[in-house]
Amino acid sequence: MSAIDASPARVAQPQRLTLRLIGSVAVAFGVFLSGFVIDEPAPYELWMAGLIGLWFILGLKISRTTAPLLALLLTFNIGGMLSLTQMRDLATGPMYIAVSTFLALTSIFYAAIIEDSHKRLPLIFNAWSFAAVITSLLGILGYFHAFPGSQVFTLYDRAKGAFQDPNVFGPFLVPPALYLVHGILAGNLKTSPIKAGALLILALGIFLSFSRAAWGLFAFVVVVLIFIMLLKERSGAFRLRVLILSLGAIILMVASLLVALQVPKVSELFSARAQLVQQYDGEHLGRFDRHRIGFQMMMERPLGIGPLVFGTMFPEDEHNIWLKSLTTYGWLGFVSYVGMLCWTLYLGFRNMLLDRPWQPYLMVAWISVLGHAAIGNVIDIDHWRHVYLLFGIVWGCAALEVRHKRSTRSQTLEKFGKGARFPA
Repeated sequence: MSAIDASPARVAQPQRLTLRLIGSVAVAFGVFLSGFVIDEPAPYELWMAGLIGLWFILGLKISRTTAPLLALLLTFNIGGMLSLTQMRDLATGPMYIAVSTFLALTSIFYAAIIEDSHKRLPLIFNAWSFAAVITSLLGILGYFHAFPGSQVFTLYDRAKGAFQDPNVFGPFLVPPALYLVHGILAGNLKTSPIKAGALLILALGIFLSFSRAAWGLFAFVVVVLIFIMLLKERSGAFRLRVLILSLGAIILMVASLLVALQVPKVSELFSARAQLVQQYDGEHLGRFDRHRIGFQMMMERPLGIGPLVFGTMFPEDEHNIWLKSLTTYGWLGFVSYVGMLCWTLYLGFRNMLLDRPWQPYLMVAWISVLGHAAIGNVIDIDHWRHVYLLFGIVWGCAALEVRHKRSTRSQTLEKFGKGARFPA
């Protein structure tokens, strides 16, 4: 039971419904704010800190299903706290772990509120999509210097929207883009033109971020989504619709890409960024060399070396989530993070194809988590706010499934008695 489900004796039914509506809108607004992180602390942190505190003070509960997520993320951050003991100069280390702990709490919070009501899922994804379209437009307009001061939305001639880094901006746009792709393929055709327009804006934003990780992530998740939808649906007519719409979307995006490449500035940067391995990847102490040296070094440092220390020892930071887990959170944090990620992927895979009201949102979130785990090999996703939101969505949907099965068993017992067989 959540805070807004207080007993009828204390709160009248209309008042409870109003409180639930206000709470859901507040959550959606928090998700919307996640698209605007130019400075830290961002409005997202301030809003969510107050919102999380208020919900839990008023009685939002963490169920047994989501308790493992809490335990694993807390253990992960305990590893980070232990790594602070290895630092000669704490500097910004404590603040880094404080942010990590806060983001862990947001993940648990999202799981809890989704378990409380699956109707918050469309609010969350619509708010995310709205924020993504706005921040993508800012990045696009900034890239083409559409108005005075628009360069604040770019970095190194790459679109970054209302973010600090193009490499975060691009991947942030991918899950809502995938949500729109799913809506076009499986939703009402009358709304497809609006969704297609929004998808083009997000696709252009992803492209102009010139983030190879974002490009690869977008291509990967769309292919996986189409494959799963074709696997799930047995109707030949639906499969034909998916194939036709997918082909049409691909042609439209390729045409848009060709138009964008007519701009010399875009074409030159695309040619440079399209190479799979850049010079700074393969050179001495480049990305891959740092990975090798870093993993070897961490085999002798079970407590890690502390947050942001790796970047002071080498030309750049880790750019690898597994190495980041070892350096910043030690062996304890690494095992906790890998365990949490594997458990998240298992829960989503087990429940993804079940016919439930929350199934489309779980599918989009699970595919996105899988894609982010893949790009984590070449980029650090440790403090990406939207990744923790994705974790919360998958675990919240898993909790909904447990509650659904428990409710089904109870109804079956009431109807047929103790000897009844339960549906899967």
